[in-house]
Amino acid sequence: MAKKSKRFNEAKGKVENLRNYSLKDAVKLVKETSTAKFDETIELHMSTSIDPRKAEQQIRNTVSLPHGSGKTIRVLVFAKGDAAEAAKAAGADFVGAEDIAEKITKENWFDFDVAIATPDMMRVIGRLGRILGPRGIMPSPKSGTVTDDVEEAVKAFKLGRMEARNDKTGNIHLAVGKKSFKDQMLEENISSAISQVLELKPGGLKGKLFNRLAIASTMGPGIKMEINEFEK
Repeated sequence: MAKKSKRFNEAKGKVENLRNYSLKDAVKLVKETSTAKFDETIELHMSTSIDPRKAEQQIRNTVSLPHGSGKTIRVLVFAKGDAAEAAKAAGADFVGAEDIAEKITKENWFDFDVAIATPDMMRVIGRLGRILGPRGIMPSPKSGTVTDDVEEAVKAFKLGRMEARNDKTGNIHLAVGKKSFKDQMLEENISSAISQVLELKPGGLKGKLFNRLAIASTMGPGIKMEINEFEK
């Protein structure tokens, strides 16, 4: 096990391990324990009760944060013609078709955070599924990244829309802001993200969706939150 730094241990010492903090108290504490010399990202970690082995219990959709994540999102769009021009005008960082697909395949190029495609481009990028799929960045209608309205999609992801997707253990991880955000902005982002994920609860799942909720800064300790504040 890697040895924790003195800075981390000092921050950890401020957190009561057995306590589930209210949203307001958790936000104050996560900023207090964020002591790195850069503007740390604040992360929301949600442990769910889904069975990730069951297809009908998979959670995969997009959520939007009222104040954005504070992260610069690099958007790639697979499109041609008018759709490609609309993507460029909307602020897409990279726009292409077969040329981009070839670059990914031959050069192992992944200098983007989100990939969007028009429906007609799926025939071009279908073979990329085995490459982009494991990285969670394969365009999909369910995640809102296969669409004819690339302009709206590009703008939305640039402003803070992101994919909420469970991992193989049933956990969901989202970046919900930066340490430099005002407390209220972080509180509203976290509350909004949790509410939107709750709306994705599989219909056949009995009981509560969340087992645990926690927030942490990039270099700081986890801070557990009171689930009943969000899920009654």
